[in-house]
Amino acid sequence: MRYLLIIGSFLPFLAVCQAIVEPVLLPKPKGIFAFYDQCEPSIAIHPKDQNIIAAGSILNGYYYSKDGGKTWASQRITSKYGVWGDPVIMFDALGKLYYFHLANYKKTYWIDRIVCQKTEQVDKKFDQGTFPEPEAPKAQDKHWTCVDPATNTIYMTWTQFDVYGSEEPTDSSIILFSKSTDQGNTWTKPKRISYYAGDCIDDDNTVEGAVPAVGPNGELYVTWSGPKGLVFQCSMDKGETWMQKESLIMDHVGGWTFDVPGINRCNGLPVLSCDLSNGPHKGRLYLNWIDDRDPQSAKENWISISDDKGKSWSSPIKVGTDTTGSDQFFTWMTIDQSTGYLYFVYYDRRNDHQKLNQTDVYLSVSRDGGKSFVDHRLTDSSFIPFKKVFFGDYLNISAVNGVISAIWPRMDAGKITLWTSTVRESELPK
Repeated sequence: MRYLLIIGSFLPFLAVCQAIVEPVLLPKPKGIFAFYDQCEPSIAIHPKDQNIIAAGSILNGYYYSKDGGKTWASQRITSKYGVWGDPVIMFDALGKLYYFHLANYKKTYWIDRIVCQKTEQVDKKFDQGTFPEPEAPKAQDKHWTCVDPATNTIYMTWTQFDVYGSEEPTDSSIILFSKSTDQGNTWTKPKRISYYAGDCIDDDNTVEGAVPAVGPNGELYVTWSGPKGLVFQCSMDKGETWMQKESLIMDHVGGWTFDVPGINRCNGLPVLSCDLSNGPHKGRLYLNWIDDRDPQSAKENWISISDDKGKSWSSPIKVGTDTTGSDQFFTWMTIDQSTGYLYFVYYDRRNDHQKLNQTDVYLSVSRDGGKSFVDHRLTDSSFIPFKKVFFGDYLNISAVNGVISAIWPRMDAGKITLWTSTVRESELPK
């Protein structure tokens, strides 16, 4: 939640490269906050019509395409509860669209709730929003959601801070859970699912990055990072009861925050997904994250696999085919549930031959459950970020029925723009 302004000027060196498809520039919504808007994007493809794609960005940007990502419209999201970033865009199983975000409610407290706004159609107005019951004045932050395709139940997990940014040892952070069984009209009372608390500094020892995933029989899984490392929690009864304590998956080597040259701040928070396809790996859990296993080397992109509902996990598996030892950061992954194929989007510096922090966006694909990968460059030219400018915390990607849509910000001369690339699996080089 720390946003900085542009200071000074910067002239980037552009490296010309070849992208698998020409990326599309998203139009900037009118009146949006001028300095760090179009960071922290989220994107989702309609489950029944893959020509319809929706996206969001901080603080209150909203975008939609009705022609498969070729052209986009943009606008601002408004709510009486305020809109303060961390957008999560999601379609439910029936095709209703949801925009989750932090609040800035003038009648209460800054980020005191997670707001869920929805619309029946991407080009129609969103409602004013609903939310799980706040616990004022505590801060609610870094939420993520998923939907059970069998029941259309929406699950949400997030971090609650006693006092955001506090260094007091008496202040702590915990992971909360809530669900909606009526398309976001009402939410269950938030439930604590983390036994171990973290601090409130918004750093390695804060519990953060909680991402839920649904299993093929309605199992509910959640992972996050914090002082105990990468941890796992699960419920076998749709969130009514949980494990007494979260279990340790493995150490998050170097912690979930780290430094990357030219980046204002960087994290390697985990992303969780479960294979719901009818493929050979149905029910398999995939955990994706970045860590600093060798402090003298690069930050690298990893996955770990569980085939027993999170009881045990594989050793880390390197994502992608790069062997240059270059930094990778801001990873996100998704599964196309029609095939079980894995898709990862992340920043990568394998083309930074002149050591100028030249950055590209890559898509890595695994069609065999994480055994092997094929990499594709999404950017048609490298860019060089400027450390004085806040650049967000994550990228995003969606894959539905063979259509893959990735979204990312880039920075040129200190100015941020937002880009997408939409491609069909059948069009990807093998």
